[in-house]
Amino acid sequence: MPLTVEDIRTALKDVYDPEVPVNIVDLGLVYRIDLFDDASAPGMEPKQRVEIDVSMTSPGCPSHSFIIETMRNRLAGIPGLSQSSVNLVWEPSWNPERLSADARKQLGID
Repeated sequence: MPLTVEDIRTALKDVYDPEVPVNIVDLGLVYRIDLFDDASAPGMEPKQRVEIDVSMTSPGCPSHSFIIETMRNRLAGIPGLSQSSVNLVWEPSWNPERLSADARKQLGID
C-alpha cells in the first residue's frame, strides 16, 4: 500500500528538538510534505520519494543540523521510501501559533 502524508507525519513525530521536549510536528516546524511515485522496474515493488519543507523556531537555532539529520535518518527507515529531501525554509517565519494543542499542553501554554 502506498505511503501517505500522514504516514510521514507520524514518523516525524519521533524527531524532537533537543532544546524543547516536543516533537517537530507538534512544534509546527514541518511546513510541507509532498509524496511522489518513483518509476520502478517491471516486477519491482513501487517506491515513493518525499520532499519536506521544515523551519526552525529561529534563524539562529543551534540545533538545525541535528534536527535535519535526525529527520533524514528517520525517513531512511521507512519501507517503501526510496528518497527523501529535507529543505530548510524561513518563510513564513515560525511563531507560537503553529504549536499543536498537544504541544501547548506539554509546554503549559494556554
